[in-house]
Amino acid sequence: MSTDSLTALVRTIPDFPKPGILFRDITTLLADGDGLRDLVDCMAAVARPLDPDLIVGIEARGFILGAALALALGKGFVPVRKKGKLPGKTVGIDYCLEYGTDRLELHEGQVPVGARVLLVDDLIATGGTALAAAQLLREQGASVLMALFAIDLPDLGGMAALSADGVAAQAIIAFDGE
Repeated sequence: MSTDSLTALVRTIPDFPKPGILFRDITTLLADGDGLRDLVDCMAAVARPLDPDLIVGIEARGFILGAALALALGKGFVPVRKKGKLPGKTVGIDYCLEYGTDRLELHEGQVPVGARVLLVDDLIATGGTALAAAQLLREQGASVLMALFAIDLPDLGGMAALSADGVAAQAIIAFDGE
């Protein structure tokens, strides 16, 4: 399946979550068995040469793609969650959103010092969440090899923000506009 075919499986919902936004809904791609397999295969082709120790997925759709990618590569998977969702002792980082702040956490000790990790999420927009996750991983002594996304919204500058922070980043498909 080509990237054009994958792109065609992503539903665009206008004016969600607010007027003027074109929401790129990946759930339609995830529901297509061939599309999901091909997306994970494309992501694995990018990730395999990096030979990461762990795949780290950002809540929530990053869990789906990250776990599938970890399975495809024979690697372990670590979730980065929103505040208060993990049962054990956690480490975390606060970060700014458009309106307010949020917090990402992972279990303390889950990512060993020196681990080479691949950060995965479904979509990159402004990059705020991915930047915070990368910083949290670095604070734990991990090396972030790359941030890998199914979808990039290049007009919002997230890839450029990651690059400026020294994080290599790649997406399988891209949509112009916000």
